[in-house]
Amino acid sequence: MYLDNDDERVLAGEFGETRQKMMEILVALGEVYGAEKLVPITSAQVSGASYKTIGKWGLAWLQSLNARAAVPAVLNPIGMPREGWQEFGIDEEFARRQEEVVEAYRKLGIRVECTCTPYYLRITEYGEHLAWSESSAVAYANSVLGARTNREGGPSALAAAIVGKTPYYGLHVVENRRPQIVVEVECGTGPHAGHWGGIGHVAGKKVGNKIPIFQGIRPNRDQLKALGAAMAATGAVALFHVDKITPESRVFTFDTDNLDRVTVTADEVEALFTETEVEAVAVGCPHCSADELRELAELLRGKTTTKPFYIFAARGVAKHNPDLVSVIERSGARVIPDTCMVVSPRMDEFASIMVDSGKALAYVPGMCGALARIGTRKECVEVATS
Repeated sequence: MYLDNDDERVLAGEFGETRQKMMEILVALGEVYGAEKLVPITSAQVSGASYKTIGKWGLAWLQSLNARAAVPAVLNPIGMPREGWQEFGIDEEFARRQEEVVEAYRKLGIRVECTCTPYYLRITEYGEHLAWSESSAVAYANSVLGARTNREGGPSALAAAIVGKTPYYGLHVVENRRPQIVVEVECGTGPHAGHWGGIGHVAGKKVGNKIPIFQGIRPNRDQLKALGAAMAATGAVALFHVDKITPESRVFTFDTDNLDRVTVTADEVEALFTETEVEAVAVGCPHCSADELRELAELLRGKTTTKPFYIFAARGVAKHNPDLVSVIERSGARVIPDTCMVVSPRMDEFASIMVDSGKALAYVPGMCGALARIGTRKECVEVATS
């Protein structure tokens, strides 16, 4: 793999041991995947942020590093809100360790935005090279924004943030971004036929790690977010196209005549939805947009929750929509910033959780040890207030 003079100096340790270690990670990754060079990135998004997932050894490794990010970089959600964690039911020992994780990243120059929706921060544009790690963020950046990133691991995203470059392979290469399979969505008349998280949950299992192109659908941006997040969870989809909707499908003419085709049927989607009793309700996986908060506020207006109801959103989105948050919280529901439902120990306390997300439906059983039930946002509100 070609390294320029500055890369060679970093690898030789001229800019410190931490930068040298980070370059070693990138070079090893590039050699594994046959990258011809490193490419500069405009931003990074770093996972491995919750103490629940990285533990004491991950924290110790972070605290051993001594460098600063070379490009704008943000942190994935953590296991608790940075403020008000006591009211969220987090114990003091976990909170202390989680704060140490956040501080370690802060010292490395990572912005502690703590969100899985960094695209709401407007830190990337079409065609830019990134090093993002959270699966749903990667799918959104590649597919909806037309930026270019592989699905990085936590250490490789951090390495890219500190060095300012990433190996040039995979989805950074235009030729590798062409669709590999066609997905047709069967229109049904059932109550959940147009549930994009459900569609993505089924589609991800069918396409695996291939790049799908959907035909005959017209989802908006929030629906694209839900679709991609679910496919990334049940498959390994880091890029998808929707004909005449996503940017690359409008820029390029894709030949799909000789591609394999699969169909997501209305019955397959409907089969995901059950009437299981639940102990809590959680939405915002990925984090809610302002429009999604507005929808929840309208659904909750004048109602009172009877079950714990948590709504996860980026701190910046919640902060810029205080009126919506106020309406939501008057019902008894709580808007939780900084936090991911599946990496928070709080959600481990429930035996069954209702979600509105195909991604959460896939992750809650394994990550929280809870039974997961999926519903529309309206259904989630109905269950939380019944």
